[in-house]
Amino acid sequence: MVTSESIQCSIARGMATEHLTVVGDGHHFDAVVVSDAFAGKSRVQCHQLVYQTLGDRMREEIHALSMKTYTPQEWQDQK
Repeated sequence: MVTSESIQCSIARGMATEHLTVVGDGHHFDAVVVSDAFAGKSRVQCHQLVYQTLGDRMREEIHALSMKTYTPQEWQDQK
């Protein structure tokens, strides 16, 4: 079974993040990802970067992943 922790580890291994949380029930997951890599990118491009870190897991294991992506500045503005 896919866990929030395993998704979080996959994202963390694939990209540098300043903040990263993943929660879910084993079927549906929600992620918050904060990274400098998102600077100057559209939301779609940011999500694509995260999907790339998960690779085949998105096609084979993870059925529903909702995410919010922020640059560090956007994240600070959220607080």
